[in-house]
Amino acid sequence: MGVTGRAKRGKTEGPILKKCSTGIKGLDEITGGGLPQGRPTLVCGGTGCGKTLLAMEFLLRGALNYGEPGVFMSFEEKPDELVQNYASLGFDLEGLVAQHRLVLEYVYIERSEIEETGEYDLEALFIRLGHAIDSIGAKRVVLDTVEALFSGFSNESILRAELRRLFRFLKSKGVTAIITGEQGERTLTRYGLEEYVADCVIFLNHTVSDQIATRHLRIIKYRGSSHGTNEYPFLIDQQGFSVMPITSLGLDHPAFTERISTGIPRLDTMLGGEGYFRGSSILVSGTAGTGKSSMAAHFVDGACSRGERCLYFAFEESQNQIIRNMRSIGIDLEQWVKKGLLRFHNTRPSLYGLEMHLVALHKEVERFDPAVVVVDPISNLVTAAAPKEVKAMLSRLIDYLKLKRITAFCTDLTSAGGGILEQTEVGVSSLMDAWLLLQNIEGSGERNRGLYILKARGIAHSNQIREFFLTDRGIALRDVYVGPGGVLTGTARIAQEARDAAASTLHRQEIERKQRELERKKKTVDAQIIALKTEYELEREELQQAVAQERLRDDVVMKESMEMARARQADAVPTTAGGKQGRGGRKR
Repeated sequence: MGVTGRAKRGKTEGPILKKCSTGIKGLDEITGGGLPQGRPTLVCGGTGCGKTLLAMEFLLRGALNYGEPGVFMSFEEKPDELVQNYASLGFDLEGLVAQHRLVLEYVYIERSEIEETGEYDLEALFIRLGHAIDSIGAKRVVLDTVEALFSGFSNESILRAELRRLFRFLKSKGVTAIITGEQGERTLTRYGLEEYVADCVIFLNHTVSDQIATRHLRIIKYRGSSHGTNEYPFLIDQQGFSVMPITSLGLDHPAFTERISTGIPRLDTMLGGEGYFRGSSILVSGTAGTGKSSMAAHFVDGACSRGERCLYFAFEESQNQIIRNMRSIGIDLEQWVKKGLLRFHNTRPSLYGLEMHLVALHKEVERFDPAVVVVDPISNLVTAAAPKEVKAMLSRLIDYLKLKRITAFCTDLTSAGGGILEQTEVGVSSLMDAWLLLQNIEGSGERNRGLYILKARGIAHSNQIREFFLTDRGIALRDVYVGPGGVLTGTARIAQEARDAAASTLHRQEIERKQRELERKKKTVDAQIIALKTEYELEREELQQAVAQERLRDDVVMKESMEMARARQADAVPTTAGGKQGRGGRKR
């Protein structure tokens, strides 16, 4: 049981308004802790909007979760009918009655037998209700529906007086009460009186637009307490009644520095080598057949391989169809389903209203506690509401997932032929931390796939286009061919690469030919150098021989001259061939 709602006047604090927790998910949040304790609350709305279910679950949650017994007094449904109806939701009313934690009272009122004579008195009802409360020490009471008490009476003053007396009686018993009422034509209730005497008024609305039903809850008033004033979607399913506050959250969610793989190694390289930030929001957009779901499957497979839980919301294909299709590219998602790491939630967008999808998303996230959530594709939600409403819903969803530290992976189908692919059907690109675009590249009678990263906040990423292949071993990325004629893919790329290879071969052969010619010239020059060196050596040898012969001749001449001089006994030695005079001879 929560406590909240301080009223302030200047610096003086007023009394604390005690609140009684309903135990209904979401309702306690928007009421600031629950319904006013010990006071009556009016729940009104049209037929089939969920008034009785909300009131009954208020009693059951009190008995099961908070140890507060309750009394359900019905003016329309008998106890056996209530037991049967709520057994389908998993509630054992008979067991609670047997344990004295619940009392089911049925008061039969036949409208045709009512005649307005004199004063209208509810004393008998008060006695019966008081006995039921005292019999189990009830803390909670439900009256369903109040119109049955006053059908056939038109005196407004009597109605107002009896309603006030009924509400005072409930307050005097100290019980927290819910009174249900049918919506009037121009008023919240049929008589337009109940909302004025109740301390809290909750209005339930069930509308159908474009064949899609939507339920909303709004708190009309809440005396002595602040409360949510918007319309909130609520869901009735196998778990009962649940309300989802969908107003945008504050931008105070955490920002992680941890990086997680995309499941595609080459794409990780394009994102700085490490992939996305954990807890971020990722958008993959592209026309039909570009491989968006295949990228989602790679991301899921990589996360489950790390032991992380993944929740996959699919709006186009069934679980079995997705598993079968992904096997064709070498990804086995069924193994993760069997291990409890992957859960699919497959619904058509037209199954229920947009806000109901948001409630279902929230409930599945709370139940499964995943690390990764995939929404494939978000563009299909446009069939359930206008693009502006879808954007608002997705904005709240992304904020919620960020607050829960969950990485969101969304795909978006873009229209072909529009000329501008760098936009999304519902305009959510500005909400995303990373945005990848898959594009069909047409040329040479073919359609091939290309991938590039439009943005990745906080991550140094590649600005290059990569050709995108779906193989039997998953997604493969390769560099595209960029030439004078632009970007080429597919067979055009293969043909151009062949032409480039041929041109390269011719160029290499021409270079090799020139190298051979140069080598031959080198050999010729080397031979000429050797010949010149040989000729030089020969001439040098001849010169050296001539010089040696000349010296030998000089020596011979000198010796002959000296010999002749001695023979003649001359006084002097004749001059040598060099013109020098010899020494004088000795005197005898």
